Amino acid sequence: MGAAAFSGSAAATFAFGGGKAVARAPVIAQPIANDTKKLVLDLAERPAALPCFDGKTLPLWTFEEGSLYPIVRMKLGERLDTQYANHLPRAGEYVSLHWHGLRIPNDQDGVPFMTQKPVEPGSSGTYSFVPPDTGSFFFHTHCNTDEHFGRGLVGALIVEGDEIEPSDAEYVLMMKDWRLSPEGTFLPFSTDAGAAKAGTSGTVRSVNGEKTAVFKVPSSANVRIRFYNVDPTRISEIGFEDGEAAIIAIDGNGLDPLPLVSWRMGPAMRIDILLRTAPEGGKVRLVDFFAKEPVVLAEFVSEGPAKRSGAFVPTPLKVMPFPNVDVGNAQIIPFIFSATATGEALSEFAKSDVEIGSLCLTKRTFWAINKQAWSSMDHRDLGPPLAVLKSGQSYIFDLQNTTPHSHPIHIHGHTFEVMSSSMRHVQPHRADTILLRPNERVQAGIVGGQPGKWMFHCHIIDHQETGMMGYIEVA
Repeated sequence: MGAAAFSGSAAATFAFGGGKAVARAPVIAQPIANDTKKLVLDLAERPAALPCFDGKTLPLWTFEEGSLYPIVRMKLGERLDTQYANHLPRAGEYVSLHWHGLRIPNDQDGVPFMTQKPVEPGSSGTYSFVPPDTGSFFFHTHCNTDEHFGRGLVGALIVEGDEIEPSDAEYVLMMKDWRLSPEGTFLPFSTDAGAAKAGTSGTVRSVNGEKTAVFKVPSSANVRIRFYNVDPTRISEIGFEDGEAAIIAIDGNGLDPLPLVSWRMGPAMRIDILLRTAPEGGKVRLVDFFAKEPVVLAEFVSEGPAKRSGAFVPTPLKVMPFPNVDVGNAQIIPFIFSATATGEALSEFAKSDVEIGSLCLTKRTFWAINKQAWSSMDHRDLGPPLAVLKSGQSYIFDLQNTTPHSHPIHIHGHTFEVMSSSMRHVQPHRADTILLRPNERVQAGIVGGQPGKWMFHCHIIDHQETGMMGYIEVA
């Protein structure tokens, strides 16, 4: 993470373009609609030739015809009524939909066998809830997740109502790799060698289905970019070349604008960025610096007369009235993220030149939380909760990564107050997914939310499906 991206404090003064953006008292977002939005999804196989496939057609699984990633927009206060049908082509390929980042009732969370009965092929289901928060969220299935992500079953959910000053334009960017062979077919979506290490990596990079996405934008304008990492494995370091930008939200949660030098993101993490575009005829490039060579993910090419002439001073977003953690009375709960003995052995074996192939394993669990390894890939075997919280009470999760790999840790139905790190300065902020770096220890505050069983897991999907998953019970 770039040093400037974490400079200052929640009440600091930040400099932009030679001027100063002085932190102000937060403005609370209020409901702006009370209608009902209808959403119809049809999960099915739809062969498609995305631009990043170089002319090859692959059997994608998508939520609707003609759309790789559906973008659902609604206003704060609206109810979302969803009807979905499972027409996936494989017998036994049941589904449920998880609404990532939303603090909704537990029975709407979309975890098969835990919060609902899964929907079998040929059947349908429904959800109905009012999202309580503005922000950039998304939805995905929560079973056989490696393959479902790998084939494209992801959609964005945007809850509007957080802007104090409207941006001049807005763009949604969905970053995801694809695992393709040289012949243009899908490779196995998960491997034991990958799962026991950093995850099974893709071979073709993309944003919105293109290797380098190009956006025509207004000149000298303040444009909002909702950037999603929806890859099952990749960790990136996002920044701009030749552009001035600020982070205005993390995982959908507004904060005092942070000057963006670079920002490290694991799977399932999102940032909202305000970018000052180039003068007419110029361009700004979005780059991933977390690679051997920087990778250009997107270009923003300016057209037309200038929208703005003054210095770049980003306006903060409205925020939601979250309950604050009572640090002085909070109970500290340790969570240790570790490899199992099987995972450690497999990781060592993978360092050799011997191909692992289909290794005979007594149990495909390579990872654990507090020495508990999730015993099933399909949520059937719940086991005991990792912790039991009381609704409305404050806690500090002491998140300890004892492994040499990063883990983006996600909790369902809640947001964290990210407070401190053993390795780096952390600007306090809210998030539903925290990227733990190798051997890092992070403290995050949380207030017990709505009652129920809430999943708590690594969002590198290989790690999730090989043990690094459990649940928190709120009573």
